[in-house]
Amino acid sequence: MIVTRLTTEGLPAAERFTWWYEKARAALLPVVVRSGHTGDFEASADVLELGSARITALTVQPLSIARTPELIRGADPECYQLSLPLSGRMQLSQSGRNAELRGGDLVFYDSSRPFHGRVSAPSGRARHIVAQIPKRLVPLPAGAADRMTAVRIPGDKGFAELLVQFLTQVTGRADQYGPADTAGLSAVLRDLFAATVTQCLAESADLPDENRRQALTLHIHTFIQQHLGDPLLTAARIAGAHHISLRSLHRLFQQQSTTVAAFVRRQRLEHACRDLADPRQRSRPIRAIAAGWGFTRPGDFTRSFRATYGLPPSAYR
Repeated sequence: MIVTRLTTEGLPAAERFTWWYEKARAALLPVVVRSGHTGDFEASADVLELGSARITALTVQPLSIARTPELIRGADPECYQLSLPLSGRMQLSQSGRNAELRGGDLVFYDSSRPFHGRVSAPSGRARHIVAQIPKRLVPLPAGAADRMTAVRIPGDKGFAELLVQFLTQVTGRADQYGPADTAGLSAVLRDLFAATVTQCLAESADLPDENRRQALTLHIHTFIQQHLGDPLLTAARIAGAHHISLRSLHRLFQQQSTTVAAFVRRQRLEHACRDLADPRQRSRPIRAIAAGWGFTRPGDFTRSFRATYGLPPSAYR
């Protein structure tokens, strides 16, 4: 995992804010940044690259940010950003809503929509974690962003609590992870983010039926990801875990132009493929990797792998 350290330490006081402004725009999003401390600004950040996703741990003096329509037209990475204040307070406005956060709360916002934010800290320094996830990795139900951006998410329960723990551990122990961990960490971030948003959507009493259906689909996808290693992950078990009929489950996947079995198999193959490419697992038998992702018969795994990737697992490795 690539970690880039940014700090104003050692720079002339008059140059710090301008330097930070440019670095923050590149590491996070193009935004307008203002602060009452431009003459003696101090800030630092550790930027963790997780493939197309990114996690940044920040320590900054009080400031405000704004993403304007002009900036969006100029450059839009089409991502969701998730902010977790660890100390200090944060306000964020988007889509006509305003979220007020304290330490341990979460909020997410959309890079394709204007937003305004403000970070304050009675102690003079605020610590935040910001995660950036491409939208294509987390296909939220239609209208979900309209309903969920700039909404305070308590970080002490449900999937949100797991997401907070993940973000704090990864940023606090970044030196324990290497390049081979990047894909796995990115997948965990994606799944926990999706599960958190889905759980919040499911708790929304005024959600339209179509959005509820899409939220259920996303919840089912997350459940499958979490149980891929279980060879007993059947359609009946998935349906039962979500309190729907087997027919309803199959109908949901038909609307995605696939089947339950095909979706599960594809996800298992993708994870097995990643493990086969992992140099740390070079000595691990292929059959053990296959079994770890729910393939109990080596022959079935080999045939499925060849049909999907055009070569057997041994040749791929």
